[in-house]
Amino acid sequence: MDVHISRKKEIFPVREDLRRYLKEYQRESAIPISYADLLTFDQSISLMDKNDKDTLWKIAMYPQHEIPRIYEGLKQIYAQLKASGNTKQLAHLFIERIDFCTFGNTHPFRIKIVNKYNDVYDYFYLKVPDASRIYGLELEHILSPNQLNFLVDGNTLVEQHIHGIPGDMFIKDYMFREGYNPKRIAKEFVKFNERCFVRLLGDMRAYNFVVEITPDFDDFHFRLRPIDFDQQCYEGQCKVYLPQYFKENFPFVQLAMEHLNESVVEQYKLEERSLIVNRIKSERYRLKHLRDVMSRDSLSKTEKIEQLAIELSNYYKDIYFLKCTSMAAILDHSLKRLLRTVKGW
Repeated sequence: MDVHISRKKEIFPVREDLRRYLKEYQRESAIPISYADLLTFDQSISLMDKNDKDTLWKIAMYPQHEIPRIYEGLKQIYAQLKASGNTKQLAHLFIERIDFCTFGNTHPFRIKIVNKYNDVYDYFYLKVPDASRIYGLELEHILSPNQLNFLVDGNTLVEQHIHGIPGDMFIKDYMFREGYNPKRIAKEFVKFNERCFVRLLGDMRAYNFVVEITPDFDDFHFRLRPIDFDQQCYEGQCKVYLPQYFKENFPFVQLAMEHLNESVVEQYKLEERSLIVNRIKSERYRLKHLRDVMSRDSLSKTEKIEQLAIELSNYYKDIYFLKCTSMAAILDHSLKRLLRTVKGW
């Protein structure tokens, strides 16, 4: 059976309950430049990669009289995102480029910011806020080993850049390099697959996640990190939440089949579930607050909710899923059954 993704996902508004949650956890903050301000560019040129291939991003160009205001505002946003609003180091930074994405649901802007003393650069993003994406970001921060910074103000979402090699590029140029242990790569894919499924993050095709490579004292460590959170608790097909079923990820699946047996795969899945349980325990009040907010939000269509409840009920042999009437309820039960099934809880 093919994995089906909606051609155009609906963007869900950020309602007042969610805004109060974001404010309580320092995710909401007034910012000097909005997404709408960046839409005022009057010219653009295609951004080419180092091989002179079109990246499908456009370099946005602004009227000269607007540039000082926009660039200074963006530097202040970067200080809010990275340094709790401390602006002492802003004199060392300059905006090199603002890119506009011509594809995807939220048409983000990507800002390249550079330290003029050493040419070290970073990126961050301004996007249209989508409640699905915000829930996805927050769940990633709470339930995964990855910390995330983002801010919301009105109709603007600001996100940090998630560093790593895009999954499709990793498959093409890195996966089979000499010195890279294929068993470690396979292990991480199994754990990543489990993280996505438990917290219902969908559409993790290779170009929607990155691979971090960290040298260890005798080997390399790999971690897969999502970069696209739009498909949090949206689709009805169970397999959408399992990266192993996307054809783009087949090289990872093949690696796991070649180097891991069934017993080892189950061991890695149990390890990952146990880590998630520990995070649920340590963040249980924040997670409960998020769940309560989600339960009052609309995150998908009725037919998708019903389909996912049926498919998860069949997958887990757990009829309680059939009583769930919202994506929040399905996610809540997924996490609660994890707490019950992991040994020692």
